[in-house]
Amino acid sequence: MPDPITARESIWLPFMQTELHCDEEIIIIGHSSGATAAMRYAETHRVCAIVLVSAYTSDLGDDNEQASGYFSHPWQWEIKANCPHIVQFGYTDDPFLPWKEQQEVANRLEAKLYRFTDRGHFQSTEFHELVSVVKSMLEVPA
Repeated sequence: MPDPITARESIWLPFMQTELHCDEEIIIIGHSSGATAAMRYAETHRVCAIVLVSAYTSDLGDDNEQASGYFSHPWQWEIKANCPHIVQFGYTDDPFLPWKEQQEVANRLEAKLYRFTDRGHFQSTEFHELVSVVKSMLEVPA
């Protein structure tokens, strides 16, 4: 993704549309700022699914998060109208995100929530649960 440090909404969302061609056949997987971008994108664009990892709802009082632009306007929580499948992975021991914010995302989006207590901000190289969930989304019913 371009602009990886600030992850500005004004850069990421157009990139998702014009370069990544995110549409109703795409599953968007986003971690942290990427989860925020996935939610904002799905507010106004149809997508097959979003998989959110370490999602949150506010700038957390952080200047960089504030500069991203994602939190300068109210959330449009009717994302389900554009995205029929929403899955979320959250971690109660995340050192950067309060569980309260992660739970709010799950509640507001009626997401299928996978809650963990031992993964931090999930910066590991292995994530078997996510792979399994995405594989199941890709299976075509017989």
